[in-house]
Amino acid sequence: MTTLTDAVRTRLADTNFWHIATINEDGSPQVSPVWADVDGDHVLVNTAIGRRKDRNVRRDPRVALSAADKDNPYLNIEIRGRVVRIIEGQEAEDSIDELCRKYTGEFPYPWRKPGERRVLYVIEPETVQARL
Repeated sequence: MTTLTDAVRTRLADTNFWHIATINEDGSPQVSPVWADVDGDHVLVNTAIGRRKDRNVRRDPRVALSAADKDNPYLNIEIRGRVVRIIEGQEAEDSIDELCRKYTGEFPYPWRKPGERRVLYVIEPETVQARL
């Protein structure tokens, strides 16, 4: 595991939009914009169970994340790593509510679809490249 610098942790804790890349069954990349957060040296990403990125992560835990700083897009970060924990249930539901509060100021998350269940990924960075 790679230790995150304070500058990278700060960008993860801020409201920068991230893109997560997962690997489709045929080996091609799949990329989605996501909200992210940080817990120590782990990156946290939340999605709905059953989405393509969720199916991909459950089959192959390798992921990459990238973001450009919201205040200066010439500052950017790339994180490559693995999903080391998949959390479902109330902790994942609470996580999307808190991410929504962080990014939009709204609480709880207002875009839940009927029957939707959330999942929280705990990502362990293996490499981090940052131009900050």
